Amino acid sequence: MTGNNHDTHKNHNSCTYADRIVSLPPYLFAAIDRAKEDAIKKGVDVIDLGVGDPDMPTPPHIIDSLSASARNPERHQYPSYTGMLSFREAAAGWYRDVFSISLDPDCEVLALIGSKEGLAHIPLAFLNPGDVALVPDPAYPVYRIGTTFAGGVPYTMPLLPDLGFLPDLAAIPDDVADKAKLIFLNYPNNPTAAVADRSFFREVVDFASEHEIVVVHDNPYSEIVFDGYRAPSLLSVPGAMDVGIEMHSLSKTYNMTGWRIGFAVGNAEILAGLGKVKTNIDSGAFEAIQEAAITALTGPSDCIREMQKVYTERRDLLLAGLRAIGINAAAPKATFYIWAEVPDGRTSLSFSSELLEKAGIVATPGVGFGEYGEGYVRFSLTSKTERIGEAVDRMHAM
Repeated sequence: MTGNNHDTHKNHNSCTYADRIVSLPPYLFAAIDRAKEDAIKKGVDVIDLGVGDPDMPTPPHIIDSLSASARNPERHQYPSYTGMLSFREAAAGWYRDVFSISLDPDCEVLALIGSKEGLAHIPLAFLNPGDVALVPDPAYPVYRIGTTFAGGVPYTMPLLPDLGFLPDLAAIPDDVADKAKLIFLNYPNNPTAAVADRSFFREVVDFASEHEIVVVHDNPYSEIVFDGYRAPSLLSVPGAMDVGIEMHSLSKTYNMTGWRIGFAVGNAEILAGLGKVKTNIDSGAFEAIQEAAITALTGPSDCIREMQKVYTERRDLLLAGLRAIGINAAAPKATFYIWAEVPDGRTSLSFSSELLEKAGIVATPGVGFGEYGEGYVRFSLTSKTERIGEAVDRMHAM
C-alpha cells in the first residue's frame, strides 16, 4: 500500500476503506443521535420525535414466551437459515388471518433477522454491477444503500404530494424500465405516511410483469393504522405472487424492534434467491426469539388495538399543536409519523436545527430521506403522550 491513489482512502492506521464505504453519506439516524447527545451534554431536556423506535414495551405474553424458550437447551444451537417451520407456519397463518392470502410455509415464507436485513440483502441476489433498481425518494435509506452495495445503479422515483406520494410509473423511461431488475416500494410509507390502494398495486404488478422486474414491497406499518383504515397487501392483487415479495417485521406491530425478527413472503423463486444470500452471510434468527414471535403472531390482537389507540391520541395531539402554529401537515391514515411542511424561509435542516436549539425537540429533516424530502420534517409519535404535549407547548413558545 504505497504512494498511489488508494492512499486517499487511508486513515491514520493505514487501513484502506473500500470505495463503497468511502462513498456512503452519513447514516441519517446516527447523525441525529450525535446531535441529540450534544444537546443533552449541554443540559438540554431533549424530547426525541426523530427516530421511529416504539416506546411502548413488548407485550408481557411475548416476553414470557421468550423467557420459557430461552431455558430450553435445544434452542441454543445454530438455527435454520430459512427459519423454523413452526415460525413460517405462524407467519403464513397471520397473513391468512390479516390479509386473506394463502401462503405455502415451505417455500413462500422466509424468516429474517428483522426486515432491514432482507431489504439490504436482496439486491445481492438480483443485481449485477450496473443493473438498475427503481428506488423511491424520499425513502428509508436502506433501499438505495443496499442497491449501491450490490454494485447496482439506483434510479430515483420522486414521491410528490400532487400524486399522493406515489411514484409515477408512467414517467419512468422505457429504456430504464427495461434495464431495471428491482423496484422498492413501501406503503404505508416511511417517511411520508402516505398509503396506497389496490388499484396502485395493480398498476405496479402490470408494470413489473411487462418489464420483468422483481417487486420488493416493504410493509412493516400495515397494523399501525387509524380511523378504521385497513392497509392492503401487495400480494392481494392477482398476479403479484408471480413478480413480487413483501417484507414484514414484528418491530412495529408488536413493539419488538430490538428483537430483530421479521419475515418475507411471496414468490418462491424470489425468496429462494434471497435465501441463498442469507445461507452464505448469516446464521438465522435465534430460535427462542422465533418461538416468541410465534406467540405474537398466533396470540390475541388486543395489544395491537391498544397500541393503535395510543398512537391515535398522540397523532391528534401533535397535529393540533402543529396546525395551531401554522405548520401544515396531513392527518396520516397509517404509520406513526407526521410528515410536516417546514415554515416559509426554512429548509428541512435549518428548521430541524431550530427545533433542537430553541425547543429541545428532535425531528428528522426530510432531506435526510432524499432530495425530494426537502421542504418537510418527519415527526415520530414514539414518545410518551405527555412528552408530545410538552413538545407542543415548547413549539408554541418558540
